[in-house]
Amino acid sequence: MSDLVFWLILAAILFIIYFGEYITKRIIRFKPVRRRNKRKSNVNSINSNGTKLSNKTTFLKKYIKERMELMDKKSLATPTMVVLLLIVFIILCNPIAIVGVGERGVKVTLGKVSPQSYTEGIHLITPFISKIKTMDVKTQKNYITTDVYTKDIQQAQIAYVVNFNLQPQNVHNMYREVGVTYVDTVLMPVVEGTIKDVIGKWNAQDLVANRESATVDILGKLQKQLEPRYINVTGFQITDINYSGVFEKAIESKVTAEQDALKAKNKTVQIEEEAKQKIISAEAEAKSMAIRANALTRNKALVEYEAVQKWDGKLPEYMLGNSIPFINLNDKK
Repeated sequence: MSDLVFWLILAAILFIIYFGEYITKRIIRFKPVRRRNKRKSNVNSINSNGTKLSNKTTFLKKYIKERMELMDKKSLATPTMVVLLLIVFIILCNPIAIVGVGERGVKVTLGKVSPQSYTEGIHLITPFISKIKTMDVKTQKNYITTDVYTKDIQQAQIAYVVNFNLQPQNVHNMYREVGVTYVDTVLMPVVEGTIKDVIGKWNAQDLVANRESATVDILGKLQKQLEPRYINVTGFQITDINYSGVFEKAIESKVTAEQDALKAKNKTVQIEEEAKQKIISAEAEAKSMAIRANALTRNKALVEYEAVQKWDGKLPEYMLGNSIPFINLNDKK
Protein backbone atom coordinates (compact mmCIF):
# COMPACT_ATOMS: atom_id res chain seq x y z
CA MET A 1 0.00 0.00 0.00
CA SER A 2 2.86 2.38 0.81
CA ASP A 3 4.39 1.72 -2.63
CA LEU A 4 1.10 2.68 -4.32
CA VAL A 5 0.89 5.96 -2.38
CA PHE A 6 4.48 6.76 -3.30
CA TRP A 7 3.92 6.26 -7.00
CA LEU A 8 0.70 8.30 -6.94
CA ILE A 9 2.59 11.19 -5.34
CA LEU A 10 5.37 10.86 -7.91
CA ALA A 11 2.83 10.93 -10.76
CA ALA A 12 1.24 14.08 -9.29
CA ILE A 13 4.65 15.79 -9.09
CA LEU A 14 5.45 14.93 -12.71
CA PHE A 15 2.03 16.20 -13.75
CA ILE A 16 2.63 19.52 -12.03
CA ILE A 17 6.11 19.83 -13.53
CA TYR A 18 4.90 19.19 -17.03
CA PHE A 19 1.49 20.85 -17.19
CA GLY A 20 2.26 23.61 -14.69
CA GLU A 21 4.69 25.13 -17.14
CA TYR A 22 2.02 25.04 -19.81
CA ILE A 23 -0.50 26.77 -17.56
CA THR A 24 2.05 29.41 -16.58
CA LYS A 25 2.84 30.05 -20.22
CA ARG A 26 -0.79 30.62 -21.06
CA ILE A 27 -1.11 33.15 -18.23
CA ILE A 28 2.00 35.03 -19.29
CA ARG A 29 0.82 35.12 -22.88
CA PHE A 30 -2.51 36.53 -21.80
CA LYS A 31 -1.01 39.43 -19.82
CA PRO A 32 1.05 40.97 -22.64
CA VAL A 33 -2.08 41.13 -24.78
CA ARG A 34 -3.86 43.16 -22.13
CA ARG A 35 -0.86 45.39 -21.68
CA ARG A 36 -0.53 45.77 -25.42
CA ASN A 37 -4.15 46.84 -25.72
CA LYS A 38 -3.65 49.28 -22.91
CA ARG A 39 -0.49 50.54 -24.51
CA LYS A 40 -2.30 51.02 -27.82
CA SER A 41 -4.98 53.11 -26.16
CA ASN A 42 -2.32 55.22 -24.50
CA VAL A 43 -0.47 55.60 -27.77
CA ASN A 44 -3.60 56.69 -29.54
CA SER A 45 -4.30 59.20 -26.85
CA ILE A 46 -0.74 60.45 -26.95
CA ASN A 47 -0.78 60.60 -30.73
CA SER A 48 -3.96 62.50 -30.57
CA ASN A 49 -2.30 64.86 -28.18
CA GLY A 50 0.81 64.99 -30.42
CA THR A 51 3.27 63.53 -27.81
CA LYS A 52 6.36 61.35 -28.47
CA LEU A 53 5.16 57.70 -28.41
CA SER A 54 7.10 56.06 -31.21
CA ASN A 55 9.95 54.94 -28.95
CA LYS A 56 7.65 53.42 -26.33
CA THR A 57 5.71 51.50 -28.97
CA THR A 58 8.91 50.02 -30.35
CA PHE A 59 10.00 49.00 -26.83
CA LEU A 60 6.70 47.24 -26.11
CA LYS A 61 6.80 45.28 -29.35
CA LYS A 62 10.34 44.16 -28.65
CA TYR A 63 9.48 43.12 -25.11
CA ILE A 64 6.48 41.05 -26.24
CA LYS A 65 8.51 39.37 -28.96
CA GLU A 66 11.28 38.40 -26.54
CA ARG A 67 8.79 36.95 -24.05
CA MET A 68 7.10 34.86 -26.74
CA GLU A 69 10.42 33.48 -27.97
CA LEU A 70 11.45 32.64 -24.42
CA MET A 71 8.21 30.77 -23.75
CA ASP A 72 8.55 28.85 -27.03
CA LYS A 73 12.02 27.70 -25.96
CA LYS A 74 10.69 26.64 -22.56
CA SER A 75 7.89 24.67 -24.16
CA LEU A 76 10.46 22.73 -26.16
CA ALA A 77 12.69 22.11 -23.13
CA THR A 78 9.94 20.94 -20.75
CA PRO A 79 9.49 17.31 -21.98
CA THR A 80 13.25 16.85 -22.08
CA MET A 81 13.61 18.16 -18.54
CA VAL A 82 10.90 15.85 -17.27
CA VAL A 83 12.58 12.81 -18.83
CA LEU A 84 15.97 13.83 -17.48
CA LEU A 85 14.58 14.37 -14.01
CA LEU A 86 12.88 10.99 -14.12
CA ILE A 87 16.12 9.24 -15.16
CA VAL A 88 18.09 10.99 -12.40
CA PHE A 89 15.42 10.02 -9.88
CA ILE A 90 15.53 6.34 -10.89
CA ILE A 91 19.34 6.26 -10.73
CA LEU A 92 19.57 7.94 -7.33
CA CYS A 93 16.56 6.40 -5.61
CA ASN A 94 16.51 2.98 -7.34
CA PRO A 95 12.77 2.26 -6.93
CA ILE A 96 13.01 -1.00 -8.93
CA ALA A 97 13.99 -4.40 -7.50
CA ILE A 98 14.71 -7.48 -9.63
CA VAL A 99 14.26 -11.06 -8.38
CA GLY A 100 16.27 -13.51 -10.50
CA VAL A 101 15.46 -16.99 -11.75
CA GLY A 102 15.47 -19.59 -8.99
CA GLU A 103 15.15 -16.94 -6.31
CA ARG A 104 12.46 -15.51 -4.06
CA GLY A 105 12.33 -11.98 -2.72
CA VAL A 106 11.58 -10.81 0.81
CA LYS A 107 10.35 -7.23 1.13
CA VAL A 108 11.46 -5.33 4.23
CA THR A 109 9.71 -2.02 4.97
CA LEU A 110 11.16 -0.02 7.86
CA GLY A 111 12.36 -3.27 9.47
CA LYS A 112 9.09 -5.15 8.97
CA VAL A 113 9.15 -8.32 6.84
CA SER A 114 6.38 -8.75 4.28
CA PRO A 115 3.84 -11.56 4.85
CA GLN A 116 4.57 -13.11 1.44
CA SER A 117 7.45 -14.07 -0.83
CA TYR A 118 8.00 -12.28 -4.16
CA THR A 119 8.48 -14.38 -7.30
CA GLU A 120 10.88 -13.84 -10.20
CA GLY A 121 10.57 -10.56 -12.09
CA ILE A 122 10.60 -6.78 -11.58
CA HIS A 123 9.00 -5.24 -8.50
CA LEU A 124 8.47 -1.57 -7.58
CA ILE A 125 9.42 -0.44 -4.09
CA THR A 126 9.42 2.79 -2.10
CA PRO A 127 12.94 4.29 -2.17
CA PHE A 128 14.66 4.77 1.19
CA ILE A 129 11.76 2.97 2.91
CA SER A 130 11.50 -0.51 1.41
CA LYS A 131 14.04 -2.99 0.06
CA ILE A 132 13.90 -6.55 -1.27
CA LYS A 133 16.29 -9.27 -0.12
CA THR A 134 16.69 -12.26 -2.44
CA MET A 135 17.22 -15.88 -1.32
CA ASP A 136 18.12 -18.91 -3.46
CA VAL A 137 15.45 -21.64 -3.73
CA LYS A 138 17.25 -23.89 -6.23
CA THR A 139 18.47 -27.35 -5.20
CA GLN A 140 21.87 -27.10 -3.51
CA LYS A 141 24.46 -29.82 -2.87
CA ASN A 142 26.93 -29.90 0.04
CA TYR A 143 29.90 -32.27 0.35
CA ILE A 144 30.86 -32.63 4.02
CA THR A 145 33.09 -34.84 6.21
CA THR A 146 32.43 -35.43 9.91
CA ASP A 147 33.85 -37.60 12.71
CA VAL A 148 31.52 -40.04 14.51
CA TYR A 149 31.68 -43.02 16.88
CA THR A 150 30.11 -46.42 16.23
CA LYS A 151 28.25 -48.58 18.74
CA ASP A 152 31.45 -50.45 19.67
CA ILE A 153 33.22 -47.10 20.29
CA GLN A 154 35.27 -47.07 17.11
CA GLN A 155 36.05 -43.65 15.64
CA ALA A 156 35.07 -43.25 12.01
CA GLN A 157 35.26 -40.43 9.48
CA ILE A 158 32.09 -40.23 7.39
CA ALA A 159 32.06 -38.43 4.04
CA TYR A 160 28.57 -37.67 2.73
CA VAL A 161 26.60 -35.47 0.34
CA VAL A 162 23.23 -33.86 1.09
CA ASN A 163 20.84 -32.25 -1.42
CA PHE A 164 18.37 -29.63 -0.19
CA ASN A 165 16.40 -26.52 -1.17
CA LEU A 166 14.58 -23.74 0.62
CA GLN A 167 10.78 -23.97 0.40
CA PRO A 168 9.76 -21.14 -2.02
CA GLN A 169 6.47 -20.40 -0.25
CA ASN A 170 8.20 -19.97 3.12
CA VAL A 171 11.17 -17.82 2.19
CA HIS A 172 9.80 -14.82 4.10
CA ASN A 173 9.27 -16.98 7.20
CA MET A 174 12.84 -18.27 7.06
CA TYR A 175 14.17 -14.73 6.65
CA ARG A 176 12.09 -13.49 9.58
CA GLU A 177 12.99 -16.33 11.95
CA VAL A 178 16.56 -17.21 10.95
CA GLY A 179 17.91 -14.99 8.15
CA VAL A 180 20.01 -15.84 5.12
CA THR A 181 22.49 -18.02 7.06
CA TYR A 182 20.01 -20.86 7.55
CA VAL A 183 22.47 -23.49 6.20
CA ASP A 184 24.89 -23.04 9.09
CA THR A 185 22.21 -22.17 11.64
CA VAL A 186 19.53 -24.80 10.92
CA LEU A 187 20.56 -27.37 8.31
CA MET A 188 24.05 -28.50 9.35
CA PRO A 189 23.40 -28.99 13.09
CA VAL A 190 20.41 -31.22 12.29
CA VAL A 191 22.35 -33.20 9.64
CA GLU A 192 25.37 -33.88 11.86
CA GLY A 193 23.22 -34.76 14.86
CA THR A 194 21.16 -37.22 12.83
CA ILE A 195 24.26 -38.89 11.34
CA LYS A 196 25.84 -39.39 14.76
CA ASP A 197 22.59 -40.77 16.14
CA VAL A 198 22.15 -43.35 13.35
CA ILE A 199 25.82 -44.37 13.05
CA GLY A 200 25.97 -44.85 16.83
CA LYS A 201 23.49 -47.73 16.51
CA TRP A 202 25.80 -49.82 14.29
CA ASN A 203 28.96 -51.74 15.07
CA ALA A 204 31.93 -50.66 12.98
CA GLN A 205 32.20 -53.86 10.98
CA ASP A 206 28.45 -54.12 10.42
CA LEU A 207 28.22 -50.51 9.25
CA VAL A 208 30.38 -51.22 6.21
CA ALA A 209 28.10 -54.03 5.12
CA ASN A 210 24.89 -52.09 5.90
CA ARG A 211 25.75 -48.67 4.52
CA GLU A 212 22.61 -48.51 2.38
CA SER A 213 20.32 -49.21 5.35
CA ALA A 214 22.01 -46.47 7.38
CA THR A 215 21.67 -44.03 4.46
CA VAL A 216 17.93 -44.64 4.10
CA ASP A 217 17.44 -44.21 7.86
CA ILE A 218 19.34 -40.90 7.90
CA LEU A 219 17.43 -39.51 4.89
CA GLY A 220 14.04 -40.28 6.43
CA LYS A 221 14.94 -38.60 9.72
CA LEU A 222 16.33 -35.51 7.98
CA GLN A 223 13.18 -35.03 5.91
CA LYS A 224 11.00 -35.41 8.99
CA GLN A 225 12.98 -32.91 11.08
CA LEU A 226 13.74 -30.23 8.46
CA GLU A 227 10.41 -29.98 6.61
CA PRO A 228 8.74 -28.02 9.46
CA ARG A 229 11.78 -25.70 9.39
CA TYR A 230 11.14 -24.66 5.76
CA ILE A 231 13.87 -26.89 4.21
CA ASN A 232 13.27 -29.78 1.78
CA VAL A 233 15.92 -32.54 1.86
CA THR A 234 15.80 -34.28 -1.53
CA GLY A 235 18.78 -36.60 -1.21
CA PHE A 236 21.45 -38.01 1.11
CA GLN A 237 24.29 -40.43 0.40
CA ILE A 238 27.25 -41.74 2.40
CA THR A 239 30.20 -41.65 0.00
CA ASP A 240 33.01 -42.98 2.19
CA ILE A 241 33.69 -44.51 5.64
CA ASN A 242 37.23 -44.38 7.03
CA TYR A 243 38.39 -46.05 10.26
CA SER A 244 41.73 -45.81 12.04
CA GLY A 245 44.68 -47.78 10.63
CA VAL A 246 44.85 -50.12 13.64
CA PHE A 247 41.17 -50.98 13.41
CA GLU A 248 41.36 -51.59 9.67
CA LYS A 249 44.29 -53.99 10.21
CA ALA A 250 42.33 -55.77 12.92
CA ILE A 251 39.36 -56.15 10.59
CA GLU A 252 41.65 -57.43 7.85
CA SER A 253 43.19 -60.02 10.22
CA LYS A 254 39.78 -61.10 11.43
CA VAL A 255 38.53 -61.49 7.91
CA THR A 256 41.63 -63.51 7.01
CA ALA A 257 41.16 -65.78 10.03
CA GLU A 258 37.52 -66.29 9.20
CA GLN A 259 38.45 -67.21 5.65
CA ASP A 260 41.08 -69.71 6.86
CA ALA A 261 38.62 -71.21 9.32
CA LEU A 262 36.10 -71.53 6.58
CA LYS A 263 38.66 -73.30 4.38
CA ALA A 264 39.54 -75.72 7.21
CA LYS A 265 35.91 -76.37 7.87
CA ASN A 266 35.32 -77.10 4.23
CA LYS A 267 38.36 -79.47 4.27
CA THR A 268 37.01 -81.27 7.33
CA VAL A 269 33.67 -81.68 5.71
CA GLN A 270 35.41 -83.07 2.64
CA ILE A 271 37.40 -85.60 4.70
CA GLU A 272 34.31 -86.65 6.59
CA GLU A 273 32.48 -87.19 3.35
CA GLU A 274 35.33 -89.24 1.94
CA ALA A 275 35.45 -91.38 5.13
CA LYS A 276 31.74 -91.93 4.96
CA GLN A 277 32.07 -93.04 1.39
CA LYS A 278 34.85 -95.49 2.31
CA ILE A 279 32.81 -96.89 5.19
CA ILE A 280 29.85 -97.31 2.97
CA SER A 281 32.04 -99.00 0.35
CA ALA A 282 33.65 -101.32 2.95
CA GLU A 283 30.32 -102.25 4.46
CA ALA A 284 29.02 -103.02 1.03
CA GLU A 285 32.10 -105.16 0.27
CA ALA A 286 31.85 -107.04 3.60
CA LYS A 287 28.19 -107.64 3.12
CA SER A 288 28.95 -108.93 -0.36
CA MET A 289 31.66 -111.27 0.93
CA ALA A 290 29.41 -112.59 3.71
CA ILE A 291 26.71 -113.33 1.25
CA ARG A 292 29.17 -115.14 -1.04
CA ALA A 293 30.73 -117.15 1.81
CA ASN A 294 27.33 -118.22 3.06
CA ALA A 295 26.41 -119.28 -0.43
CA LEU A 296 29.65 -121.28 -0.83
CA THR A 297 29.13 -123.06 2.47
CA ARG A 298 25.70 -124.21 1.59
CA ASN A 299 26.39 -125.26 -1.95
CA LYS A 300 29.64 -127.23 -2.75
CA ALA A 301 28.91 -127.21 -6.40
CA LEU A 302 29.10 -123.46 -6.26
CA VAL A 303 32.64 -123.86 -4.86
CA GLU A 304 33.67 -125.91 -7.83
CA TYR A 305 32.02 -123.37 -10.05
CA GLU A 306 33.97 -120.56 -8.43
CA ALA A 307 37.20 -122.59 -8.85
CA VAL A 308 36.46 -123.13 -12.48
CA GLN A 309 35.69 -119.39 -12.86
CA LYS A 310 39.09 -118.53 -11.39
CA TRP A 311 41.05 -121.33 -13.18
CA ASP A 312 43.51 -120.08 -15.77
CA GLY A 313 43.37 -123.28 -17.80
CA LYS A 314 46.60 -124.86 -16.39
CA LEU A 315 46.58 -128.05 -14.27
CA PRO A 316 48.92 -128.34 -11.31
CA GLU A 317 51.89 -130.74 -11.68
CA TYR A 318 51.65 -132.27 -8.16
CA MET A 319 48.79 -132.91 -5.78
CA LEU A 320 49.39 -133.83 -2.10
CA GLY A 321 47.16 -135.40 0.52
CA ASN A 322 43.58 -136.24 -0.18
CA SER A 323 43.26 -133.76 -2.94
CA ILE A 324 41.67 -134.67 -6.13
CA PRO A 325 44.40 -136.28 -8.30
CA PHE A 326 45.43 -134.50 -11.44
CA ILE A 327 47.26 -136.19 -14.28
CA ASN A 328 50.67 -134.78 -15.05
CA LEU A 329 50.60 -134.07 -18.68
CA ASN A 330 54.28 -133.29 -19.01
CA ASP A 331 56.33 -136.14 -20.64
CA LYS A 332 59.29 -137.03 -18.36
CA LYS A 333 61.92 -139.47 -19.40
